[in-house]
Amino acid sequence: MIDETALTKGQLRKLNALRKSLGPAIADEAFSKWLDREVNDEPQADENSRAIADTLWSLIREGRLSIRRGGYIVRRGRGRVIVEASGH
Repeated sequence: MIDETALTKGQLRKLNALRKSLGPAIADEAFSKWLDREVNDEPQADENSRAIADTLWSLIREGRLSIRRGGYIVRRGRGRVIVEASGH
């Protein structure tokens, strides 16, 4: 039995589509296998993002930096790093 209250809206849509096309018994089994594989395949952070996070975290702990709500966008420009406030 699948706990539908713990699923996201997209996961519910996928489950309902499978149920309509394959029937409830086969769809529930297929969805369970897909969900197990999906949970195990979480993307890993790359080395660059870890280095940036570690550097910023040390500055935050020292009190030299605070990140406002909504955050910032970091990107690379012509020979420089561009940091902009997020549009949220």
